[in-house]
Amino acid sequence: MKRSLMKIVLMGFLGIMALLVNIAVAFAEEREKEIKLEEIVVTATRTEKEITEVPASVSVVTKKDIEKRNILTVEGALNTVPGFFTRREEGIVGLVPVFSLRGIPGQNRTLVLMDGMTLNEPRTGAAYLDGIPPENVERIEVVRGPFSSLYGGYAMGGVVNIITKMPEKREFTIKSGYGSSWDRGEGWDDMSKFYLSCGDKLKDKLSLFLSYGYKGTNGYPLNSNVQSKQPTAGITGWSSTTDREGNSRYLIGDMGDQKRWDDGATFKVGYDFSKTSKLTLSFMGIRDGQYEYEEPHTYLKDATGNPVWSYGSVKESSFLSGSGGKERNIYNLSYETEIALAKAKISLTYLDQGKSWYTTPDTTATRTGGPGKVSNSPSESYNADLQVSLPLLKSHILTVGGSFRQNEADSKNHNLSNWKDEDSKTTLYYESEGKDRTYSLFVQDEMMILDNLTAYLGFRQDWWETYDGYANDVGKTGYPKHYDSRDVSSFSPKAALIYKPFEKTTLRTSIGKAFRPPTVYDLYYTYTSSLGVTYEANKDLKPETTVSWDIGAEQELWKGAKVKATYFENNMKDLIYTKTISPTYNERINVGKAKSEGIELEAEQRFEKWLRIFVNFAYTKSKIKENEAKPETVGKQLTDLPERIFNVGAEMEKGPFSASITGRYVSKRYSTDENKDTVNHVQGSYDPFFKADAKISYKITKFATLSLSVDNIFDEDHFYYYKAPGRSWFSELTLRF
Repeated sequence: MKRSLMKIVLMGFLGIMALLVNIAVAFAEEREKEIKLEEIVVTATRTEKEITEVPASVSVVTKKDIEKRNILTVEGALNTVPGFFTRREEGIVGLVPVFSLRGIPGQNRTLVLMDGMTLNEPRTGAAYLDGIPPENVERIEVVRGPFSSLYGGYAMGGVVNIITKMPEKREFTIKSGYGSSWDRGEGWDDMSKFYLSCGDKLKDKLSLFLSYGYKGTNGYPLNSNVQSKQPTAGITGWSSTTDREGNSRYLIGDMGDQKRWDDGATFKVGYDFSKTSKLTLSFMGIRDGQYEYEEPHTYLKDATGNPVWSYGSVKESSFLSGSGGKERNIYNLSYETEIALAKAKISLTYLDQGKSWYTTPDTTATRTGGPGKVSNSPSESYNADLQVSLPLLKSHILTVGGSFRQNEADSKNHNLSNWKDEDSKTTLYYESEGKDRTYSLFVQDEMMILDNLTAYLGFRQDWWETYDGYANDVGKTGYPKHYDSRDVSSFSPKAALIYKPFEKTTLRTSIGKAFRPPTVYDLYYTYTSSLGVTYEANKDLKPETTVSWDIGAEQELWKGAKVKATYFENNMKDLIYTKTISPTYNERINVGKAKSEGIELEAEQRFEKWLRIFVNFAYTKSKIKENEAKPETVGKQLTDLPERIFNVGAEMEKGPFSASITGRYVSKRYSTDENKDTVNHVQGSYDPFFKADAKISYKITKFATLSLSVDNIFDEDHFYYYKAPGRSWFSELTLRF
């Protein structure tokens, strides 16, 4: 019934969109011409360019776009960008964020920047965006395709650059919001949010900005207790289910409501020495991904109606889950200036992730306490980046530069006397550490061949080294281990053409190579999950590479209408992934070859300034092409990548009212390399889903705006390993002065 209603609403919505487009065509010639202000982007070329002039497929999400939707996390602002996939579709869920662009899997293969500084963390390469308030964002640029020629490792699938705001005048903002699931216990209950910021620009020279943001929830029981052993005779309350491969399982309870919260404080100061010289200093302190579980629930009862917490080999500890979180500080100093015709910029960043921890109960633990384990993996990175751009011979713009990055990580696992207390540490049972560093030089030449034809040629040379590798599985034969240093160099060229045969037509094509070295985590850290599954490190992993090309067209139609189409291919080699050896043992290896190819289609219609309608579709075929280590995976879809993503939406702003509605379809994904997890709607599965969200806002006064949002309007029931939250609502009051 829900799916039928969803289809009716969607078809009706598309019909209305088509009608409005026809109206736009009929009256296009009668409208007055408006001055078009082109969006300026910097990420694709490291220099300011109009979005139609860049040698890549680019999407821009603006501050206004974010305000029109119920955005609780920064990556949530991107989930309607064509071809962009994030696993964290569901508000503030605490899964490790996974971004992917164009079928390049994994968060650590998309470079994430904030104001030009790298956010990919030193240990695993993932970019954690919790604790960064979306309200701080001025715009986000998403650039698809390989960009190692300009940015080095991590930029295999593309680059996401978050650009934060800096005040031009005195301003003060305060936001407060509250929401909950529509049916209590079926989603994020008691969601609360608070944001405060103030800024000023003094004497047109000194800019100051300060902000603090918090969000949290009392959660819901997203993590079920599913066992392979059937409860013994006389026990009731359980129900039959399966695992994601169709094997018989038994649902006996859940691990309780997962409470979550994060917060972050930001301080930025900028000083304009002149119109062309500027110094910026920023600091961000973040506590993100903080979680803990409330009391677990057993569905089991004995013959007298008493709750049952164990039977046979199933113990009370199977109902328990620990807590965790991260704490990090990010410091950045940047300076940009113009000397004659040359533009220069230098950026220095220090990322200190002082704490990244989680606890797990041991098998003999109970609800009141007992032994457990705690893992903490602090890490830090140092980044320096220098670039200079200057025009040459009237038809060239040359950009040259260099960068340096050093990563350090140290993981220590201790036993706990009480799994509920992370400070009750006793003996050390596992430790690993390692470092890596990269030196880089890059060059890009922008050549204007004709007035309407521009070519880009560039390359980057990276020298990567890993050293001080160490692991100690305490008490085990052969440990501790010290690993020899290794070094690799990589040459990453790229070429692109932009051709504008007509004023409103843009054609572009590019080809390039990108690489990503293995992280300290890939090389040295072996761990065993709370489910008893071991993931083995591999000190001999090689860097990954991809050779990618694309071709695309963009066409403006009538006033306010445009369409885009792009075809792409990525030919990957030595992709690092987790090989399943047995149900309890996995190891990290290099896959021989993999390939992703697909299309991205998008269309947009704007009606003056009050209405925007958009639709986009991405189809990505991603397959393992060669894998001698595990031939049965050849031809299988790469893990955690959907084949199809479809977005449709409308945004309206008229007088004091604004509203938005968006719909998003994501097709089936697989979590196993052999694609055996074909069963949907069970714990551990990654289901296809269609999710619709809406928000309406009303400007009460010049300074105050009230909004109401409803997420997952159709109460779509699906799993993304855990049970996804159902329909929810959120109300927010914003005051701006």
